[in-house]
Amino acid sequence: MSETRRPPAGRRLLITGTVLAVLGALMAAGALWSVLSCYTVVTARRAMEPTYHEGDHVMVERSSGEEVRRGDVVLYSVPDRYRGLAVLQRVIGLGGDRVVFADGTLTVNGAPADEPYVKETDSPFSTAPYDVKVPAGRMFLLGDNRGNANDSRYFLSEDSGTVPTTAVQGRALESGGAPVKLGLAVVLGVLVSLAGGICVLAGRRPRPVGYGR
Repeated sequence: MSETRRPPAGRRLLITGTVLAVLGALMAAGALWSVLSCYTVVTARRAMEPTYHEGDHVMVERSSGEEVRRGDVVLYSVPDRYRGLAVLQRVIGLGGDRVVFADGTLTVNGAPADEPYVKETDSPFSTAPYDVKVPAGRMFLLGDNRGNANDSRYFLSEDSGTVPTTAVQGRALESGGAPVKLGLAVVLGVLVSLAGGICVLAGRRPRPVGYGR
């Protein structure tokens, strides 16, 4: 009597399952690495109201100061301010800009600043006028809650209140779309890897052997 086997369906399942498991693991690992290396979450303080309320969790994309633009909300830290802790503030002026506050009006390079994000208050934003020419490689920052923000206005005797752009650790995201997509990619990668594992197990199951004459 001669032994005959079924077509190698199990082998195909093993190959397919292995490929899916590897691809899924790579997808999940890559997306997870991107989330951990490119983003961080910080807790907002009252200085950035109403854009962020105290206790809000703010998603920050890690970036260098070279990528900062006027109007960005950035996370930065300098050793001689805020006990070296990282803070969120808005970039008002960059190297070469002239930032002036007088008669209750803030101007940048001679034009009134358009600031719909500033918290409305009955008190003036600053007790004293200032006129700052931002040095190259530095930035002038203010909190959105001008009535309760310890920002560049209170350090005018130190480089006109400016800080180096190299102090930037990241920019606050206007939306969490990119991190959410990466998170979904992690989940999808895990599911694909699990499906591959199931295929591998199915392919390794013993199969009956047929006999013929």
